[in-house]
Amino acid sequence: MAGERVMELVRELHRATGGHLPPFRTEGLRQALEEMRALYERNQADVSEAKSGRTDLIFLIRFRHCCLLRNQRCLLAYLYDRLLRIRALRWEYGSVLPNTIQFHMSAEEVEWFNRYKKSLATYMRSVGGEEGLDLTQDIKPPKSLYIEVRCLRDHGEFEIDDGTTILLKKNSQHFLPRWKCEQLIRQGVLEHILS
Repeated sequence: MAGERVMELVRELHRATGGHLPPFRTEGLRQALEEMRALYERNQADVSEAKSGRTDLIFLIRFRHCCLLRNQRCLLAYLYDRLLRIRALRWEYGSVLPNTIQFHMSAEEVEWFNRYKKSLATYMRSVGGEEGLDLTQDIKPPKSLYIEVRCLRDHGEFEIDDGTTILLKKNSQHFLPRWKCEQLIRQGVLEHILS
């Protein structure tokens, strides 16, 4: 039946729940495209005959055309859903994907992932001042805007938004705004004390 190969691709992707990325089916995609090419060629031959007076072929031509459109929508849905899953993997795993996941991707998908990664990095550098803004740091909203931190080494005076100056000495603990501490935590000056 027309469209079975492409529907199997969509079903397989639908069965992979939880954002899991199933292996890219190159052979299934090739077979679906071959089926579409065959339908198109048969339609072209029948259109030529229909122009010469065989009106009984019009319904068959329309049916094949609908099959072609359906296959096209299914293939695009398959490819688009895979790209959405790959984009989500960037936010989940960071800029380097595990080999087990890359093994399931086509070469074009790996290339798309690398371009998306570079585009995201460029955007993050362009916003947020000199250091940029790391959008991947807090995927879930923080429960509190303030965090308790411990100073790992002497840093000197540190000014927060309201003008208060705090002396950051080794082993001192402070309750500070999260966003003001993030860079110092990355630099190894402070560590977040988990309660």
